[in-house]
Amino acid sequence: MRGPDQLSSARASTSSPASCQSLHGSSRRQQRPGRAAQPCIRAAATMEAGEDIREQAKHRAPLDKSHLFGARYIPFRSISHNKPTQEQYSLDEVVYRSEDGGLLDVQHDIEALQNYGPEYWKALFDSRTGRTAWPFGSGVWSKKEWVLPDISDEHIVSMFEGNSNLFWAERFGREQLGMSDLWVKQCGNSHTGSFKDLGMTVLVSQVNRLRKTQPNLVQAVGCASTGDTSAALAAYCAWAGIPAIVFLPANKISMAQLVQPIANGAMVLSIDTDFDGCMNLIKDVTASSPIYLANSMNSLRLEGQKTAAIEICQQFDWEVPDWVIIPGGNLGNIYAFYKGFKMCRDLGLISRMPRMVCAQAQNANPLYQAYKNGWDKFKPVKAQTTFASAIQIGDPVSIERAILALEATDGIVEEASEEELMDASARGDLTGMFNCPHTGVALAALIKLRENGTIGPTDRTVVVSTAHGLKFTQSKTAYHSKEIPDMSCGYANQPVQVKENLGDVMDAIRKRYQI
Repeated sequence: MRGPDQLSSARASTSSPASCQSLHGSSRRQQRPGRAAQPCIRAAATMEAGEDIREQAKHRAPLDKSHLFGARYIPFRSISHNKPTQEQYSLDEVVYRSEDGGLLDVQHDIEALQNYGPEYWKALFDSRTGRTAWPFGSGVWSKKEWVLPDISDEHIVSMFEGNSNLFWAERFGREQLGMSDLWVKQCGNSHTGSFKDLGMTVLVSQVNRLRKTQPNLVQAVGCASTGDTSAALAAYCAWAGIPAIVFLPANKISMAQLVQPIANGAMVLSIDTDFDGCMNLIKDVTASSPIYLANSMNSLRLEGQKTAAIEICQQFDWEVPDWVIIPGGNLGNIYAFYKGFKMCRDLGLISRMPRMVCAQAQNANPLYQAYKNGWDKFKPVKAQTTFASAIQIGDPVSIERAILALEATDGIVEEASEEELMDASARGDLTGMFNCPHTGVALAALIKLRENGTIGPTDRTVVVSTAHGLKFTQSKTAYHSKEIPDMSCGYANQPVQVKENLGDVMDAIRKRYQI
């Protein structure tokens, strides 16, 4: 492994992050012709005959100061109140709450990471992106030193998640919003079809480490879910051979979401309650058994999810967007993105933070109500049915985290009605996207903020798409069939019934396209 000066020098002489187009997914320059691609830094060792990529990883020299890197749990309130604390826990402990019952946060030794300068980290991350070297081919584990610095490569459970496309929504932005710099971070282009894979690879890897180093400490992993968390947990546990148990609210998730944990062999408990009820049950179960809690109150999840923010900076050649709009339910993701951007800023890779927007469904909008009425007046709500079922949460675990992220970035909370979110999703689809309803919530928020002038026509804006549209075909079918009560479904595109004759077929085509 080259030292920091050597690697920085190599980066300067051979490549910039913008030139690594085939490795990064989309970048702004990638979408515009005229820039020749240059060779990227090659950091992977040559694999010896008969070696698999795990064995290869054992022979790789670590960064020469990596032994100084470390991470630990500390009380989140010591961060939010900016007060030093002596309370801390090893990541190898099974602990989810601080002594006062508050949330925990993973704190990294930033001073140790600062032994390497920003140009070094940029070059290192760029050199790993899209490679097969274990485990760096993952968008999460390519940032391993910033995620779980102490875990050994052999304990990592990964399906090379992340590295998701940053899609230039050129036509949607130009024609419908008068915007020139609109992007959609396609986090749903992942193994189980949602951004939850980013956090679950970290949590299940740590569980795998605990099971290997402390037998019998953890015998299974459990979660409450509105669908996507259960799919991710089941898949990663199946990969590692770890028993998984999921608590799902009966009849409140899509069939595609339900079948995923079933297919991956998880124990699925369909419970006659909502997500908040499932969450209360799983907290009780994990408090009294060797079942590890996988919900986002476990801050390990957020360490993986924050890498999507780092990826956005990387895909923009280490520049920062003006706005990032994120759908919000349990509210861990808004804080995770904040952590990713903040870590980049603290280590000098970027110079400022984007303004963040949390988009909520009107039928499950406790954060929006608090934003309008004052953060100190936050009250849980009884979430009503919404097509954005993954964010149908009335008592979000990460409320304090979300408030910190929004206050620190001069952020905004916006809401979307059921018709607004379904129409926004359909409008995006008509320009080539295939959005889940939760992305529809974020797009609806964007539309409102453009209409009232908050977001300008040239502001670089990223909408975070949290899941793949194929997981929600039932709602899309109902929309385009105009079968949703009290909804006009104004952008529905219905099949045209015609007889088997050329005249009728051509008449139908001419009626639509005037050909």
